[in-house]
Amino acid sequence: MEIVSVDHIQLNFNAQHLFYMNIVIGLMMLGVSLDISRNDIVSIVDYPKALFIGLFAQFLLLPAFTFILILFLQPYPSIALGMILVSACPGGNLSNIITYLAKGNTTVSIIMTAMSSVIAIIMTPINFSIWGSLLPSTASMIKAVHLNPFDVFITIFIILGIPITVGQLILRHYPNFAERIRQPFKVLSFVFFILMIIIVLAANYHNFIQYVGVVILVVFLHNALALNIGYWSAYILRLSERDCRAIAIEVGIQNSALGLVLVFNFFNGLGGMAIVVAFWGVWHLIAGLAAALFFSCRKI
Repeated sequence: MEIVSVDHIQLNFNAQHLFYMNIVIGLMMLGVSLDISRNDIVSIVDYPKALFIGLFAQFLLLPAFTFILILFLQPYPSIALGMILVSACPGGNLSNIITYLAKGNTTVSIIMTAMSSVIAIIMTPINFSIWGSLLPSTASMIKAVHLNPFDVFITIFIILGIPITVGQLILRHYPNFAERIRQPFKVLSFVFFILMIIIVLAANYHNFIQYVGVVILVVFLHNALALNIGYWSAYILRLSERDCRAIAIEVGIQNSALGLVLVFNFFNGLGGMAIVVAFWGVWHLIAGLAAALFFSCRKI
C-alpha cells in the first residue's frame, strides 16, 4: 500500500501559494543578477576552464549519475522522478555564501550560479524530459500529465530569465541603487527560501512526517553524490583547490525552490516528487554548511 500512497498522494498547495512562490523565485533570481558585476562577466575569461567543467558537471554528469543511482536504489517512481527533477535544476544562489564560508573561489561560484540559471532555461526541461523518459515507470507519470518540455521552458524563462534580465538592466542603468539593494536581496533571498520551505512543509505536515523516512537515505546519497561529482570532476581535471570547492558546492546546492515550483505547476504536488524536492531544500543547506566547515578546516 505504501508504494501506491507515495506515488499518488497530492500535497496541498493552493494557487495563491503557488503565485507567491513564483514571486519568491523571481526575487531570488533578481538578487543573483544584481550580484553579477561587469568585472565578474569579464573575469569569465580568467576562469573558462573552471566554468566549463562546473557546467559540465552540473548539467551532464549529475543527471547521468543520478540515473545510475536510481537504477541502483530502485526507489518508488515518484521519488525517482523527484531525483531527476532536482538533478536537472541549476545551482542555488545560496551556494555563493556557502562557497565563501568554505574558502572557495566565490567569483567562480557567482559566475556559475548565473550561467547555470540562464542555461537552465533550456537544459532543465531537456534533461528532465530525456532522463525522466528512460524509465518506464517515470515515463508513464510524465505522459499522465501530458508534460510538454516547451511549457516547462516557458515557465522557467518567466521565473528565471526575466528576473535575471531585469537585474542586469538595473545594474547597468542604476548602479548606485543596485549597490544599495544588493546585500538586502541576499538576506531576503535566504529568508524567503526558508519561509517557502516551511510553508510547504507546514501545509503538508502529516504527509511529510509519514513519508519523509522513505526519502531520507535517497536525498542523503543523492546530495553526497552531487557534492562529490562537483569536487572530483574539478580535481581530476587539475583545477585549483579553491575552484574544486566552488564547483563542489555549486553542483551540491541545487535550486530546489525552482524544483518545487515545477512540481506544483506541472504535477499537482505529486507526493514523492514534492517530498524529495522539499527535503532536498532542507538537507542541502545542512550538507552545504557541513562541507563548508570541512573545507574551511583544511589548508589550501
